[in-house]
Amino acid sequence: MFGGKGGDLETMASGHFADLGGKTVAVVDDDIAVCDSIRALFEVYNISVRTYQSGSDFLHENPDVVCIIIDYQMPALNGLDLVSELRKHGVTAPVIMITAASDASIEQRAAALGVSQVLRKPLGTQVLLDAIRKEMA
Repeated sequence: MFGGKGGDLETMASGHFADLGGKTVAVVDDDIAVCDSIRALFEVYNISVRTYQSGSDFLHENPDVVCIIIDYQMPALNGLDLVSELRKHGVTAPVIMITAASDASIEQRAAALGVSQVLRKPLGTQVLLDAIRKEMA
């Protein structure tokens, strides 16, 4: 999952994260390796994280989260469809979408749904950490 610049944990900036108030960051991605990688990274920085393999799993549990990281391409309910459902249910938590797709229409729809950031895969660890810091600032 992680590649490119910022992939080495030892070289990353060590800034602290804002107090999350005991809340969790959710990761919704059908790729278990991606979920495991993000979980391991966040645990290094003491960020509470829950992972979900599908949008329907996330919707069913309806967790109280401070930020949501969503993959765009997932079976059944893609990332933007999931964000649309969340917004219909009044969920206003910031959303960071990760995608391998390069399509301006995806970014336009994401912006219309209030997705804070769209990050391209593969992404470096520092890119993801910086995105979380930005949302928590």
